[in-house]
Amino acid sequence: MQEAHIYKALGDPTRLEMLRRLSMQAGASIGELSAGLGMSRQGARKQLQVLVDANVVRLTQRGRQTEVVLAPEALAQAREFIARMERDWDARLGRLKQLLESDPGT
Repeated sequence: MQEAHIYKALGDPTRLEMLRRLSMQAGASIGELSAGLGMSRQGARKQLQVLVDANVVRLTQRGRQTEVVLAPEALAQAREFIARMERDWDARLGRLKQLLESDPGT
């Protein structure tokens, strides 16, 4: 289940902040994404690797710089998973409501 990897990757405040920053621009360097987060470049790279492994971001070498770009397909996949769960629960709750309202004992 790919969604589990995505949710695990999103379960860290540092990675969420990096994604928030990345969502405001087309691409960014590792230094730009990690600025002010109190971590080394190596630490930032480690955090980004979790996002890469979950296919949430892609890394591209541009000379000596590594550019990080958002991969919206993975986030769309996670969003669709939540939407399916929401539809299923709404249907179940609707059936429960009908059952309770049609019960002559209530």
